[in-house]
Amino acid sequence: MTPIFRRLIAALTLAVTGLLVWPLSGGMAQAQNLFSPQIYVNDQAITGYELQQRARLLTLFRAPGDPQRLAREQLIEERIKIDAARASGLVLEEDLVRDGMEEFAGRANMTADQLIAALGDSGVSQESFREFVRAGITWRELTRARFAARVSVSEDDLERATRALTGGAAVRVLLSEIILPVTSLEDAEAKQALAASIAESTSEGAFAEAARRHSAAPSSSRGGRMDWVALSELPAGLRPIVLGLAPGEVSDPLPLEGALALFYMRDIEEMTVPSPEYAAIEYAAYYIPGGRSEAALQRAAQVRAAVDTCDDLYGVAHGQPPEVLERGSKAPEEIPQDIAIALASLDPGETSTSLTRANGQTLVFLMLCGRSPKLDGEAPSVEDLSNFIRNQRIESFANGYLEQLRAEARIVEK
Repeated sequence: MTPIFRRLIAALTLAVTGLLVWPLSGGMAQAQNLFSPQIYVNDQAITGYELQQRARLLTLFRAPGDPQRLAREQLIEERIKIDAARASGLVLEEDLVRDGMEEFAGRANMTADQLIAALGDSGVSQESFREFVRAGITWRELTRARFAARVSVSEDDLERATRALTGGAAVRVLLSEIILPVTSLEDAEAKQALAASIAESTSEGAFAEAARRHSAAPSSSRGGRMDWVALSELPAGLRPIVLGLAPGEVSDPLPLEGALALFYMRDIEEMTVPSPEYAAIEYAAYYIPGGRSEAALQRAAQVRAAVDTCDDLYGVAHGQPPEVLERGSKAPEEIPQDIAIALASLDPGETSTSLTRANGQTLVFLMLCGRSPKLDGEAPSVEDLSNFIRNQRIESFANGYLEQLRAEARIVEK
């Protein structure tokens, strides 16, 4: 069972025993307002009830950040995805949605009915959970139909990935990075245009200048230059993208939560000594209000000066709400991609402030606590490896497509 679902079950247990109490609406007028549209996305309404339901669901899942803000962001994005699916003529079979609900619940060793009952005891309706799952499956099916034909996996891809991903040889890369913060939906279009312009860079010097001017990563003062990093330390979703770059090439813009990332390949090297694979990565995230404001960045600098290890952050967060500090050990594939990218360039005890949450309103003070090596095991099959590479490439196309849809969407709040 994954850590997120251990927390889910714990939260649901609290709810069932009455320790988690949700405020009830007061009066018929308030109930009517709850079902009134609050946001329109391409003429599709999002009601106050939907926002409330999603916020409750995210709270039960212990999602980091403000559940109200995150609920708004997720529902807007899901309306954009559903609208694109409708325009393409995609109709999802209900059996597929039900299978998705079973698969989701199965990650917590529960059946769909058990999870639905537990959520219901906590005030989350079956329909709200169903629509949460439906949106994810709809987007998966849409992007597969749209991009699968454009993705191929060659024998060279498989051979190189097998060596790199299974420790048959050590591959390390010398990258430069640019992290462009996206502070609002309105800012997304401008940053997408800037990222596309940077992606056309034909020289390391041009990329370095763009990093110094625009990047929020700690490496910006060095022109975005990162030290050598083992491919195994990069997030799994980034590895095929990096392996597809030759020295002197720039990746397509990679959408992250609240940011866009670009990578310039300066060099790649294969060694005879295998690089370690990691079973788990432990990190801490301390959330500072104010986004990338001067006050928030100054606070981050104060925290950096006061801490040497992740344990020190408990003292920093003392007396504040528990949600301001998140610490845990996760398998690499469970770590959000933007966090995994930031962690890849850190040694234990080092920090990064390149990320934000809550639509740019919260600065993430990120610290790497440590990495746990993976024990030797069986190598993935050719079919599994091929599907992995293919799915990651489809996801890369899908992320770019979503950014385009978001930039074109009509979003109106009442």
